[in-house]
Amino acid sequence: MPIRSFQLSLRFILPLALVIGLSALVLLPMVDELTQRWFLRDLDTRAQMVAASIRAPLIDYVMLQDAGAIRDLLERAAIDGHLLALGFCDVEGNLRYRSSALPPQINCRGAVPSAIRISEVLFEQNGMSLGKLLLAQDTHFIQRRSDEFRFYLMLVFLLMFLMISALAAWIAHWSWLGWVSALKNLLRLETASPAGSPTPPEFRPLVGDLRAMLHQMQVERRVQQHSPQAWTPQKLRSLLHDELAGDEVLVVSNREPYIHEQGEQGIVVRRPASGLVTAVEPVMRACSGTWIAHGSGTADRVTVDAHDRVQVPPGRPAYTLRRVWLTHEEEEGYYYGFSNEGLWPLCHMAHVRPVFRTADWEQYVAVNQRFADAVIAEANTDDPVVLVQDYHFALLPRIVREKLPKATIIMFWHIPWPNPESFGICPWREALLEGLLGNTLLGFHTPFHCKNFLETVDRYLETRIEHEASTISYGGELTQVEPYPISIAWPEPDIVLDVVQCRKTLRESLNLPGDHRIALGVDRLDYTKGIVERFQAVDRLLEMHPELIGRFSLLQIAAPSRSSLDEYQNLEARVRKLAHQINQRYLNPSAAPIVLRIEHYDADQLATCYRAADICLVTSLHDGMNLVAKEFIAARDDELGVLILSQFTGAARELHEALIINPYHIEQGAQALYRALTMPAAEQRERMRSMRTLVRDFNVYRWAGLMLLDAARLRRRQRVTEKIHSHSRHPLRRAV
Repeated sequence: MPIRSFQLSLRFILPLALVIGLSALVLLPMVDELTQRWFLRDLDTRAQMVAASIRAPLIDYVMLQDAGAIRDLLERAAIDGHLLALGFCDVEGNLRYRSSALPPQINCRGAVPSAIRISEVLFEQNGMSLGKLLLAQDTHFIQRRSDEFRFYLMLVFLLMFLMISALAAWIAHWSWLGWVSALKNLLRLETASPAGSPTPPEFRPLVGDLRAMLHQMQVERRVQQHSPQAWTPQKLRSLLHDELAGDEVLVVSNREPYIHEQGEQGIVVRRPASGLVTAVEPVMRACSGTWIAHGSGTADRVTVDAHDRVQVPPGRPAYTLRRVWLTHEEEEGYYYGFSNEGLWPLCHMAHVRPVFRTADWEQYVAVNQRFADAVIAEANTDDPVVLVQDYHFALLPRIVREKLPKATIIMFWHIPWPNPESFGICPWREALLEGLLGNTLLGFHTPFHCKNFLETVDRYLETRIEHEASTISYGGELTQVEPYPISIAWPEPDIVLDVVQCRKTLRESLNLPGDHRIALGVDRLDYTKGIVERFQAVDRLLEMHPELIGRFSLLQIAAPSRSSLDEYQNLEARVRKLAHQINQRYLNPSAAPIVLRIEHYDADQLATCYRAADICLVTSLHDGMNLVAKEFIAARDDELGVLILSQFTGAARELHEALIINPYHIEQGAQALYRALTMPAAEQRERMRSMRTLVRDFNVYRWAGLMLLDAARLRRRQRVTEKIHSHSRHPLRRAV
């Protein structure tokens, strides 16, 4: 063991000695030259100071031609430091006066003995030259000091070499104590050494697995960095088959992707207005898994089988929807209460105070348990891939982990994560964090949200956090925390509608002239979306530019949401009242400034609106990502239209070509609207083309694929760890 440690030390010490020796050879001449420059500059400075101190009396004596007084003055000045002597030359270049120590070789024509530096200072009086002062200085001390400095610098290099060498030898010795250190050495050899490097014999059974894992990680990194455009449903299916061995995928969310409603003509199927559904539903079509969600439609129960399952999408089934039923009390407490009166305002900086009630918390716990039981029941293996969606199920990962310890649980938090101080308001903060740390992988929209989460865990739980690796170790389990900016599925070319026809259809449906300019807002009716501030910006625009009255309107589509809550009822009343006031203020027979539609629009209706509008307004006061911005961009294959985007959305960190605004600044919003209305088509195309490229390449399949790739990597690491633990528990088997 000591010999092995010594050999390992030499591998480091010998190159270190070579590097330090070469550094000394290069640095010493440079340092020597630099120090000489410093000393010479110091001599010149001192000479200038001496000359300045005797200037006035010397000029007087020269004017009086008082030779004795001049010599006395020069003798007294020569006492200073390294100054040997002084002399004074007249205008004709003759040495007229000198101190006694001035070498005879020095004259006014530049003759200078070795080791003496001459500084010259011109003297003038009323524009007339009187001569120049010569200051002779001894430079022997410069070489002496340079030799001393070189000696001490060499000593520093030697001490540094000895200290680093001793430290390297100590580390090398202790690194070989125990099989854990030997395993670390093996990993170092696999990542840094050439093929054929010696491997400790007790770990040779693991070499194949480690090499395969490292190779796959390199392949994945290249795929992520160099081919974002390759992400398609087919690639996602291939990824599941190749990287996750075709494992089943289970999605858990509160909102279901398809709602069956009882209508006058029978049962109709509706897709809810939800960014989550927009992002995850295409992924499930590619994965053919099972989606577990709350069945909230009036006809949901009559459309499922005996096991509460239904195949979706209707007409082209691609995956299974498993519905979970909640009582009215459970929905009021878990969804409307704790989730949307507590967690939602807690995580959004929208100036609405969160409300926490014990009864709501109890329902939240019970419903999380109910959904976790459904996940366990739907799992056909002991290691499924579980994709948990959003803040409604913070406790579910820990519950599933206890029943299915081998499961790969991935949770994506679709809303912002607050700072530790804000999150500390929640009375059950520790329980929520413990639940979230049951995940294998926890995703947020932005690195800033990840940072907030790590700091929150650090504040309220006893954990080990590796900030560089973005991992949290809690209770012997590891959770990876990463940013995954969510996106949308790029529309198929065969379903894209004609822009001209869309513009005509929308304006006819709103009884607007064919050349009327339209800005579009598409949101849930929520206080975080900045709808009130948007209306105020329109009001200010028309006040600043009255020529737009009757020529411009904002079409605001606001899907009703959480209408039983007081905050949302008050918001709806305020939005309606403000729209009416603005329309009355700018009353015009041809068009109202604000066209408010508080109703649900289906995907086809929204596509028509996106392609027909001149401007899309996304002015959220605080948002995780906001996919409306990306849907608008994806719909504009004509490369026209302007996106006005709030700086407080995750999308603003990606879509830099949009007009980024602070939605709280009403004038800024009005100015952005006017700029969008007057923007040349060439500039619109340049901006839109860049944003469309980004949204197309960084689509929802890439979002899901990167999470699944990371999950596959973590699964491989877990398998290797299990082999190592199994190997370490049988030392006799290693010896054999």
